[in-house]
Amino acid sequence: MQGYQQMMTRQRKWMFYLLALFVLGWGITPWQPIFLGLLLGSALSFYNLWLMQRKIRKLGEASADNRSVRGIGTFTRLASGALAVVIALQFEEYFHLISVVLGLMAAYIVILIDYLFNKSTV
Repeated sequence: MQGYQQMMTRQRKWMFYLLALFVLGWGITPWQPIFLGLLLGSALSFYNLWLMQRKIRKLGEASADNRSVRGIGTFTRLASGALAVVIALQFEEYFHLISVVLGLMAAYIVILIDYLFNKSTV
Protein backbone atom coordinates (compact mmCIF):
# COMPACT_ATOMS: atom_id res chain seq x y z
CA MET A 1 0.00 0.00 0.00
CA GLN A 2 2.96 2.30 0.61
CA GLY A 3 3.96 2.10 -3.08
CA TYR A 4 0.44 3.05 -4.12
CA GLN A 5 0.46 6.07 -1.79
CA GLN A 6 3.78 7.22 -3.26
CA MET A 7 2.44 6.79 -6.79
CA MET A 8 -0.67 8.83 -5.95
CA THR A 9 1.45 11.61 -4.44
CA ARG A 10 3.76 11.69 -7.48
CA GLN A 11 0.86 11.90 -9.91
CA ARG A 12 -0.84 14.70 -7.98
CA LYS A 13 2.45 16.58 -7.77
CA TRP A 14 2.98 16.35 -11.54
CA MET A 15 -0.59 17.52 -12.14
CA PHE A 16 0.10 20.58 -9.96
CA TYR A 17 3.25 21.29 -12.00
CA LEU A 18 1.27 20.97 -15.22
CA LEU A 19 -1.44 23.31 -13.94
CA ALA A 20 1.22 25.85 -12.93
CA LEU A 21 2.76 25.60 -16.39
CA PHE A 22 -0.62 26.30 -17.99
CA VAL A 23 -1.16 29.31 -15.71
CA LEU A 24 2.22 30.67 -16.77
CA GLY A 25 1.39 30.03 -20.42
CA TRP A 26 -1.92 31.84 -20.01
CA GLY A 27 -0.28 34.81 -18.36
CA ILE A 28 2.78 35.16 -20.60
CA THR A 29 1.89 34.01 -24.11
CA PRO A 30 -0.55 35.59 -26.58
CA TRP A 31 -2.47 32.27 -26.83
CA GLN A 32 -4.66 32.93 -23.81
CA PRO A 33 -7.78 31.01 -24.98
CA ILE A 34 -5.69 27.91 -25.68
CA PHE A 35 -3.97 27.94 -22.30
CA LEU A 36 -7.19 28.82 -20.49
CA GLY A 37 -8.84 25.84 -22.19
CA LEU A 38 -5.94 23.61 -21.18
CA LEU A 39 -6.22 24.98 -17.65
CA LEU A 40 -9.96 24.32 -17.42
CA GLY A 41 -9.65 20.80 -18.81
CA SER A 42 -6.63 19.98 -16.67
CA ALA A 43 -8.26 21.32 -13.51
CA LEU A 44 -11.23 19.03 -14.02
CA SER A 45 -8.86 16.25 -15.02
CA PHE A 46 -7.02 16.76 -11.72
CA TYR A 47 -10.35 16.48 -9.90
CA ASN A 48 -11.06 13.28 -11.83
CA LEU A 49 -7.62 11.92 -10.93
CA TRP A 50 -8.14 12.69 -7.25
CA LEU A 51 -11.62 11.11 -7.34
CA MET A 52 -10.40 8.01 -9.15
CA GLN A 53 -7.48 7.53 -6.74
CA ARG A 54 -9.77 7.89 -3.73
CA LYS A 55 -12.33 5.42 -5.10
CA ILE A 56 -9.66 2.87 -6.05
CA ARG A 57 -8.10 3.12 -2.58
CA LYS A 58 -11.53 2.49 -1.03
CA LEU A 59 -12.08 -0.41 -3.43
CA GLY A 60 -8.75 -1.95 -2.38
CA GLU A 61 -9.54 -1.56 1.31
CA ALA A 62 -13.00 -3.06 0.81
CA SER A 63 -11.64 -6.00 -1.12
CA ALA A 64 -9.05 -6.65 1.61
CA ASP A 65 -11.87 -6.69 4.17
CA ASN A 66 -14.07 -8.87 1.91
CA ARG A 67 -16.68 -6.12 1.48
CA SER A 68 -18.25 -4.69 -1.65
CA VAL A 69 -18.35 -1.09 -2.86
CA ARG A 70 -20.86 0.80 -4.96
CA GLY A 71 -18.62 1.80 -7.85
CA ILE A 72 -15.57 3.74 -8.86
CA GLY A 73 -17.23 7.00 -9.90
CA THR A 74 -17.28 6.64 -13.67
CA PHE A 75 -20.48 8.63 -14.05
CA THR A 76 -19.11 11.50 -11.96
CA ARG A 77 -15.93 11.65 -14.06
CA LEU A 78 -17.93 11.64 -17.29
CA ALA A 79 -20.22 14.36 -15.94
CA SER A 80 -17.27 16.58 -15.06
CA GLY A 81 -15.96 16.16 -18.60
CA ALA A 82 -19.33 17.15 -19.97
CA LEU A 83 -19.34 20.15 -17.63
CA ALA A 84 -15.98 21.29 -19.02
CA VAL A 85 -17.28 21.07 -22.58
CA VAL A 86 -20.47 22.95 -21.69
CA ILE A 87 -18.43 25.72 -20.06
CA ALA A 88 -16.16 25.92 -23.09
CA LEU A 89 -19.13 26.11 -25.47
CA GLN A 90 -20.89 28.71 -23.32
CA PHE A 91 -17.82 30.97 -23.18
CA GLU A 92 -16.27 30.40 -26.61
CA GLU A 93 -14.41 33.71 -26.57
CA TYR A 94 -12.41 32.65 -23.48
CA PHE A 95 -11.87 28.89 -23.94
CA HIS A 96 -10.55 26.94 -26.92
CA LEU A 97 -12.70 23.78 -27.13
CA ILE A 98 -10.01 21.42 -28.43
CA SER A 99 -7.66 22.60 -25.68
CA VAL A 100 -10.32 21.80 -23.08
CA VAL A 101 -10.64 18.26 -24.45
CA LEU A 102 -6.85 17.84 -24.48
CA GLY A 103 -6.71 19.14 -20.92
CA LEU A 104 -9.29 16.56 -19.86
CA MET A 105 -6.84 13.87 -20.98
CA ALA A 106 -3.96 15.36 -18.95
CA ALA A 107 -4.38 13.06 -15.94
CA TYR A 108 -4.25 9.96 -18.12
CA ILE A 109 -1.08 11.22 -19.80
CA VAL A 110 0.44 11.88 -16.36
CA ILE A 111 -0.51 8.35 -15.24
CA LEU A 112 1.09 6.87 -18.37
CA ILE A 113 4.30 8.88 -17.99
CA ASP A 114 4.47 8.02 -14.28
CA TYR A 115 4.12 4.34 -15.14
CA LEU A 116 6.81 4.48 -17.82
CA PHE A 117 9.34 6.22 -15.56
CA ASN A 118 8.53 4.36 -12.34
CA LYS A 119 7.46 0.86 -13.36
CA SER A 120 10.17 -0.68 -11.21
CA THR A 121 8.66 0.81 -8.02
CA VAL A 122 5.09 -0.43 -8.53
